[in-house]
Parts: sequence; structure tokens; C-alpha cells
Amino acid sequence: MGLLDIFTGGSGPDKALKLKSKVTQKYGDPATRQKAIEQLGDMKFPEAVSVLLSRFTITVDPLTTDADEKERTFDLVKSFGKDAVPPITEFLGKNEAATSWALRLLGELLTEDEVLGACVEALRHLSAHYTKNPEKKVVLLHHVTGKADPRIAPVVLPFLEDMSDDVKIAALKALGSFKYEPAREPMLKLLTADETARRVQTSALAALAEGGFSVDGYQTKVQPLLVEPYALGQDGRIQRRA
Repeated sequence: MGLLDIFTGGSGPDKALKLKSKVTQKYGDPATRQKAIEQLGDMKFPEAVSVLLSRFTITVDPLTTDADEKERTFDLVKSFGKDAVPPITEFLGKNEAATSWALRLLGELLTEDEVLGACVEALRHLSAHYTKNPEKKVVLLHHVTGKADPRIAPVVLPFLEDMSDDVKIAALKALGSFKYEPAREPMLKLLTADETARRVQTSALAALAEGGFSVDGYQTKVQPLLVEPYALGQDGRIQRRA
């Protein structure tokens, strides 16, 4: 550490890390938090991006101030360009909160294919690790829904067994657009399980209809679960009536 570092609070990376407590300070004078955000924006170290990202994990009052600060933080992180990608990707993998902000930033800095790749890796990690908060899974599943990418369906499939109904519904919506045969039986099992909530069953009917899957082997169990606008066609597939 040089003489200048002694008076400025340490070297660049160390100084950035020391500002985290101010960036995530929910109470007190907002000017303190805002000054720290601007200071980090002037630094050109990966640690500065990591600390800036922590601002997305808290909410402060009033909400107008919170929104303004987060948009400012977004612009500052974006200004780091490609150098911001590794810290954002790490943040996406390790933090349960602020997933939508991380994806929005990656969307500004990477191609859609690269963003989907980051989502797939995050979902693969989440499927193997317990998380208390389902929000991150839901946000990621919503982001990949409707995307024609062969990497998606295999990593989405395990979420049909998630503890959260919201996650199951998001996974069903994502799988509905794929003709992914390995999803047929897990969706039918979820639809017909005694403990499955009604709203999850409705989403399963929609996904099976969209996927064009046969209910072969489950017809007896599926029949009493059909609700409008779904019906079982003569070909053994669930159809959505107009």
C-alpha cells in the first residue's frame, strides 16, 4: 500500500469493497449511499462492479428514490462494458435476489445466445441446490420461455419436482413450447398426482396440449381432471377447444 492509499482508504479494489456497507445502507442519509455509488462508478475494477450489484439486493424508501438509484447503478455497471460480465455472471449464480436486474444487464452486454447460456447454467446449478426463495427460479424460467434453444428443455425438466407451485407452473409454461418427449411422462405424473394443486394441474393440461403429447397410460387418471377448455381427442391427445 502506498502513501496515497493510506489517505484514500486503501488500494482501488480494497476501497471498492469497503464501500459495500454504504451502498447497502438502507437507512440514514441517502446522500451517503448515492456518493458511494458514484465513487464506485469512477473505479475500473471488477470489485467495483460486484459492489454496485449489491445495491440491487436492497429496497429503500421512498420507492422513487430506490428506483432512481437502481437505474443509476444499472447505467454505471453497463458503462464497464464487457469487463462487467464476469462479476454479473458470478452475481447471477450466487445471489437469490435481483435476478431480473442481472439478466437485464447481461442483455445489454451480451448476445441473446450468450444470455441464454448464462440462464441455462444458472438453472442447472439451481436444480441441484436447494434455495428457500423461488423468485430466482421463476425469473429465470420466465426468461427462457418461448426461446427456441435445445439447451433449455433438459435443464427445465427437473423443476417439475420443485417444492414451489409457482416454480412448477413456470417450468410447465417453459416446457409447453417444446416437443420434448422426455417431459411427457413427468408432466402426466405431475398432473395426476393426488397432492398437485388445481392451478398446477391446469398449467399441466395447457403444457401437454401445447406439446401435442399423448396421455397413453394415464387416460383413466387424466379424464376426470379435464376442465374447460381442455378435452381429450380421439387420438389420445389433450386438445384446447376454441
